[in-house]
Amino acid sequence: MLEKITQYSAEYMNSPEKTRVGCRGLIVSGSKILLSHELNTGVYMTPGGGVESGESYEACCKRELCEETGYDVEVGKQVFEFNEYFHETLFINNYFLCEIKGVGNPNLTDIEIEHGIVPEWIEIDKALEIFGEHEKYRAENEGVSSLYLREFTVITKLMSII
Repeated sequence: MLEKITQYSAEYMNSPEKTRVGCRGLIVSGSKILLSHELNTGVYMTPGGGVESGESYEACCKRELCEETGYDVEVGKQVFEFNEYFHETLFINNYFLCEIKGVGNPNLTDIEIEHGIVPEWIEIDKALEIFGEHEKYRAENEGVSSLYLREFTVITKLMSII
């Protein structure tokens, strides 16, 4: 069953002026979860990105995971719709359970290259520890704080359904 989750940032500006829809893949193997790690910023997140015009959510998830991680995945069921109100934007992240079917080569965007993004398998407990520190980022970087709260919420809920 699809669970819808809503989060408001401290800087939410009342009514979203724009909406950005994206998809993210949740891949768990044993006690580890696959994350994207931005080596140059130190930021972690579940792999995924924005839906392109005319693209289904499943196709977006498959494409984004291949681009960011190099893994060819089978996209399973959608488990979460996360509506995040941040400043003037509503970010809708659709989370899917995925399974790795093969390995290829990442195809990173210029920004992802600049940030040094790499796929990284992290112990789930360690991921929860990293994302659980969302509050410490609030004063210096609300974007990271909001991202980490979102990922902490999703992974915590994921643990109760897998």
